[in-house]
Amino acid sequence: MSATESFATLDPFLHRALFYGEEDEYVAGTVPFVRDALAAGEPVAVAVPAENLRLIRDGLGADADSVRFLDMRVVGRNPGRIIPAVLRAFADAQPSGARVSIIGEPIWAGRTPTEYPACVQHEALINAAFRGRSATVLCPYDTRRLDPQAVADAYATHPTVVRAGSGRKEDSGAYAPDAVMARYNEPLPPAVDVVPFRFDDDSLAEARHLAIDEGVRLGLTPARVEDLALATAELATNSVVHGGGSGSLGVWAEDGYVLCQVRDKGHLTDPLAGRRPAAREQRGGRGLLMVNLVADLVRVHTGPGGTTVRCWFAR
Repeated sequence: MSATESFATLDPFLHRALFYGEEDEYVAGTVPFVRDALAAGEPVAVAVPAENLRLIRDGLGADADSVRFLDMRVVGRNPGRIIPAVLRAFADAQPSGARVSIIGEPIWAGRTPTEYPACVQHEALINAAFRGRSATVLCPYDTRRLDPQAVADAYATHPTVVRAGSGRKEDSGAYAPDAVMARYNEPLPPAVDVVPFRFDDDSLAEARHLAIDEGVRLGLTPARVEDLALATAELATNSVVHGGGSGSLGVWAEDGYVLCQVRDKGHLTDPLAGRRPAAREQRGGRGLLMVNLVADLVRVHTGPGGTTVRCWFAR
């Protein structure tokens, strides 16, 4: 075992950050990774922004036909959707016991400060979501364009880091995914001039209709109004069942989005809630997962004093 291949890399699940600064470094760090996986007979998926998909496709040539490509700006717009609908969806679709290799780039220049905390929490949760699974997930980070904090957080969310220029793998001495989850479990800024609607078991239908009326008034398309209604119904029902029997709902417009927020007295103790794929035979327990699948962004703040879930829907 080399000095840079410690016991951390012997786990069947490998989660690595790839630091790159130029296009040629990106290609040098990703294309050989894909080719090595294909040569080993492993299914490969690449979920990165469209401009980087092009770089990998061009670098692979004919080998690109053997890879599943996804535009992360689309499938991963909401970071809470990436584990259940992208990473685990691909891995779980493969034959039992098959090792898979995935390139996933959920943090790119242009992610907003509002999105970023959910992105970092996603990276931290990959480790728990794949624990014990035979898989390698490589996450590229553009050190030239990303904020230095994003690079520092990559060290905290990835057990191993790779420098594209040299190909050198090293253990991250700052690896601390639980601390990252706690640090980004931050209170959400208050909604301005929004009067919350208080609901309980007897007024769940009223809460849903209020969300529909507000979504229409605020300019959502009919399809997005349906998504808003679904998210509101799932969150409000969760509040009644798991959050003390009641809660409050707010719907408002902000920066080109319609926002829906539900607050209750419950404490969400499972960090992977809403990020696990639902088992085929599972009955119930899909509420927060459904919200992640339909919303453009979901942020959660939870603690002993209660839980707030806020969702964004593009107009």
